Amino acid sequence: MADGIKDKVAILGMGCTRFGERWESGAEDLMVESFMECLEDAGIEKKEIQAAYLGSHFIDVNIGRGATPLSTTLHLPYIPVTRTENFCATATEAFRAACYSVAAGVYDIVLALGVEKLKDTGYGGLPGGVGGGVNAHMVGFNGTAPGMFALLATAYARKWGIPMEKVKDAIAHVSAKSHANGAINPKAHLRRVISEEQIKAAPMIAYPLGLFDCCGVSDGSACAIVTTPEIAKSLKPNEDIVKVKALAISLSSGEESTYNNWDGSYFATTRIAAAKAYEEAGIKNAREELSMMEVHDCFSITEFVTMEDLQISPKGGAYEDVMSGFYDLDGTVPCQVDGGLKCYGHPIGASGLRMIYAMYEQILDRVPEERKVKNARSGLTHNLGGSPSQNVAAISIIGKD
Repeated sequence: MADGIKDKVAILGMGCTRFGERWESGAEDLMVESFMECLEDAGIEKKEIQAAYLGSHFIDVNIGRGATPLSTTLHLPYIPVTRTENFCATATEAFRAACYSVAAGVYDIVLALGVEKLKDTGYGGLPGGVGGGVNAHMVGFNGTAPGMFALLATAYARKWGIPMEKVKDAIAHVSAKSHANGAINPKAHLRRVISEEQIKAAPMIAYPLGLFDCCGVSDGSACAIVTTPEIAKSLKPNEDIVKVKALAISLSSGEESTYNNWDGSYFATTRIAAAKAYEEAGIKNAREELSMMEVHDCFSITEFVTMEDLQISPKGGAYEDVMSGFYDLDGTVPCQVDGGLKCYGHPIGASGLRMIYAMYEQILDRVPEERKVKNARSGLTHNLGGSPSQNVAAISIIGKD
């Protein structure tokens, strides 16, 4: 009988590029940059990698549909390489596939890598179809990604009877927190502290989302090498081992947007994926047991609502937690410890692995004091791809024993 992934896979090494407008680098350069850091961290030779998974979403001005860009760029030794794609969960899917390959006993050491050269599209935001799905052209002006996620804010405010000014205060705090964390992260795309007053005074993009409530569009790459805990311990006998505790993914069935009473104020997929992940990891009370999180803050309202969907804040209670500093870097459960999508950036095919990288670095105590989460033993990552009514949610939980 299936018993899940918990403690069957260990992360042997990770690497991540600086995210941003990487005009000087092609996708191949970014792959090499993240891979070399990862390989050095893993402490193995390239020839020991037995399989690989490549995550990349937007193909037209990136690396194409196949997996050979990874095998040829890294000169992998004629091993199986597979390309994964699932909207903003693309890199998490590559990681999930690599972990399942190891857990199944098919391979001992597997690479997962995500990459995206999103700036080369020439768009100021996400290309059509990425945020809005296949029907984006049918829903008028709100078919933009900011427009659709802005509706989440108004639906949430109406459901819980919270004045929109309070919602705006909370999402301004969410954005300011990410800017503060990104400012002290040398690999982040946006590295400037922005006050809540500046955020609320910024040009409006889609009410109530202003300029600073929208994440950065970036180039970047991140990767991981995974293996069994036994192999990891044999290779690193004197080091802490970070294990995979849970991997869960949930996709919309169509119910939200077609034939039920979904009210637009939450993400059904996130709620389902979170419940499955907690069960797999053996977590009874996420608010008390998780050390930190990286969630899919494509827009500040998304992070705000996700706090409740992940069962960290009570339903209708995210406002109090956000404004109290519960999710700040020095708070009870820090969120977006590296700046998040908001400030680290969002190259679609790399973001999921970048989030895991942030958790991994904190758990192994590899960050300077000013960025450190106290007693970091576990971390959750959350991706959300698509629109509020039609999406994919992916959750990973990693940690030390």
